[in-house]
Amino acid sequence: MSNSLLTIDMITRKALEILENNLVLTRTVNRQYDDSFAVEGAKIGSTLRIRLPDRALVTDGAALQVQDDNEQYTTLTVSSQKHIGVNFTTAELTMQLDDFAERVLKPRISQLAASIDADVANSFKYIGNSVGTPGTTPATSLVLLQAQQKLNENAAVMSPRYATVNPAANAALIEGMKGLFNPVSAISKQFKNGLFGEGILGYDELNMSQSVKQFTTGSRAGTVTVSTSVTSEGSTTVVLTGLTTTTIKAGDVFTIANVYAVNPQTRESTGSLYQFVALADVTASTTASVTVPAMYSATQALATVDALPVSGAAVTFVGAASTQYPQNLIYHKDAIAFATADLLLPQGVDMASRQVHNGISLRVVRQYDINNDRLPCRIDVLYGYSVIRPQMAVRLWG
Repeated sequence: MSNSLLTIDMITRKALEILENNLVLTRTVNRQYDDSFAVEGAKIGSTLRIRLPDRALVTDGAALQVQDDNEQYTTLTVSSQKHIGVNFTTAELTMQLDDFAERVLKPRISQLAASIDADVANSFKYIGNSVGTPGTTPATSLVLLQAQQKLNENAAVMSPRYATVNPAANAALIEGMKGLFNPVSAISKQFKNGLFGEGILGYDELNMSQSVKQFTTGSRAGTVTVSTSVTSEGSTTVVLTGLTTTTIKAGDVFTIANVYAVNPQTRESTGSLYQFVALADVTASTTASVTVPAMYSATQALATVDALPVSGAAVTFVGAASTQYPQNLIYHKDAIAFATADLLLPQGVDMASRQVHNGISLRVVRQYDINNDRLPCRIDVLYGYSVIRPQMAVRLWG
């Protein structure tokens, strides 16, 4: 019996399944906001405002001390559209669905998934928390535990937590941790797939992804200090001096002497210097105004540091200048939000279909080319991501 012609809905569902199975980093982040976009009759545009948890000071004594709300907001913009083109023949559409997926869809969709993951991997540029030794591939359980320490000090919920590392770190960590008393199923998965599996060292999953980004640090040089004391709570700028003509890149991490991170619940020092991250590129000559996440001292409900930076305090950058380092990521699911939107189904084409599953919306549009008896097709995803709680994520430098 000859095979039935594959329908556009069958192809769309299979393409979405392959896409989901090939996502690594994107699969493990928060996708709860997806249905807010492209709701028929109630469209919100391309930007969603996300409310962050309220924080308030605990006060002593019987007398009521009312505090104003400290709810914070961040935004998630859905504006990145990626697609991949496929040119079907009518002969290919008579194959069994699994054969068609293996021969035609899978090689293309896996590239689309890798491209989306690579985009989301740029989240590192908004994260200051760092562990590992720049220039050294992480190879022991210690760095994974140190990352857990950072998350704990920042009051991140214990689960779900994930680690996504590049192939070099994946290989080194598996070799370095092979003697641990892991569950038999986890050890089996290591040898079969080169992956750690689930439930290791407090992580729900330890994954490998080729999409982990490489970061080239700025050419920052000189004996760098704080130029001007920060006096305003919520300030987002630190002025540095002592730089030679140089650049500071978005994603550069630095510490300032005597400025320690605080636990967001107790507002007491963690004993570790707060790790600032530059949020924008700066080209400097002697003095540079660096944009950083908002700073609040320990007396504030939104405390991030025990004390604001003062003039003359020494500044130390993470990693060597103008050097490339892998940026593996360790994070609680709610650190990063990812959303897709339903693309419109166009009229006047041969066929169009859209499917949504687990927060990912994918559209397939097909047209017939009568001259060549082919069916050119495009597979699209419209999405956006945002680091909504950077304190709940850590960069593992390689």
